[in-house]
Amino acid sequence: MGLFKADFYRFFALGFAGGALLVFGAMGIGNHALSESLVPPAQAASPQH
Repeated sequence: MGLFKADFYRFFALGFAGGALLVFGAMGIGNHALSESLVPPAQAASPQH
């Protein structure tokens, strides 16, 4: 009997791969970032005197 069952390693690998896909999608590998389609870029307000 081992310390962990085979299911643990399988789900750990699937979770790691899924998390990596989310991170790479949010970082925008290539020319299009996933975050640009969800959230518009921030713009600073003009100063008021």
